[in-house]
Amino acid sequence: MTAPMLGIAMVGHAFMGAAHSQAWRVAHRFFDLPVRPVMAVLCGRDPARAQAAAERLGWAEAVSDWKSVLDRDDVQVVDICTPGDTHAEIAVAALAAGKHVLCEKPLANSVAEAEAMAEAAERAAQRGVRAMVGFSYRRVPALSLARDLVAQGRLGRIHHVRAVYLQDWIVDPAAPLSWRLDKEKAGSGALGDIGAHIVDATQFILGDTISEVSGTLETFVTERPLASSHSGLSGTASSDETGPVTVDDAALFLARFSGGALGSFEATRFANGRKNALRIEVNGSAGSLAFDFEDMNVLHYFDGTEDSAVAGFRRIVVTEPNHPYVAAWWPAGHVLGYEHAFTHQAVDFVRAVAEGTDPTPSFADGLQVQRVLAAVEASALSRSWHQV
Repeated sequence: MTAPMLGIAMVGHAFMGAAHSQAWRVAHRFFDLPVRPVMAVLCGRDPARAQAAAERLGWAEAVSDWKSVLDRDDVQVVDICTPGDTHAEIAVAALAAGKHVLCEKPLANSVAEAEAMAEAAERAAQRGVRAMVGFSYRRVPALSLARDLVAQGRLGRIHHVRAVYLQDWIVDPAAPLSWRLDKEKAGSGALGDIGAHIVDATQFILGDTISEVSGTLETFVTERPLASSHSGLSGTASSDETGPVTVDDAALFLARFSGGALGSFEATRFANGRKNALRIEVNGSAGSLAFDFEDMNVLHYFDGTEDSAVAGFRRIVVTEPNHPYVAAWWPAGHVLGYEHAFTHQAVDFVRAVAEGTDPTPSFADGLQVQRVLAAVEASALSRSWHQV
């Protein structure tokens, strides 16, 4: 029998829009889903660019006003892939209209906006309407396996967490001033763009939350050439005019977790030579785990209970069918890539909607991450520890 359909409207069609489109295209082709996602409509401000993106990415049609999808009977899900300054308005309106919502991270640009979104999601859940924030790295099989090993007690009591996210795409001072460098649109710089990922990923792996932080922020290049209107992630300069960079280029902070573990975090887009190095190490009383996204199919595990004569880090290639998500894909050893985490995210979201369960990470989880980011910013200003 043909599975019932779940109509998707996606708002935004740049980098994240392309990644989400790939997920919606293939999710039901590899995973057995109770309902089938249908790419009903793409929303973009520029009609011509939105239409071109819809044709390229596989959407049935394009519209220039996202509000027009809220009354459509063929749309059950609104997928938000826009800059952070628009998340709250779109999400709150979509939930009020009875649409399930998947929203890219970070949830919002401020705690107040995130609180409003979490409250809207809580109200909507009482009517069976679901909401999830898109922290895709949770769905990397190796990180999901890390979470399982910690939950099983393989590491014992957790003492230390080290997390870094290193990129280099704006090291060149001639790189243009994109929306990601504008605080009004992005909320923050490296802290919210990539730091949010390692905050969520470590809390996910530990099953614990950050309770206190002490941090610092730095902007290395304070003026940049204005970007062209069609520039991509790093973009291209459009003229000799410049504008101010109003976000951080790098963020570093110490953290305490509610369960007692200590953490150190670094997020920077100025690590020359590092393209997408999301690295996490967890040390416990009985073992350790280490992960690097630039080798994303591998998890390193140290069993501290083994005889010291033969003990050492074990390299686990996370491609076995009994590893998280992997059975739906290729034979063991045939590795997965960046886009697969978005497919897993879509799969988990669709199943939660169909089963009437609350997906994770929830908007409440996204709010908690937002509070960590705000505490880091406050700490950087006051040069002191701040409670989350």
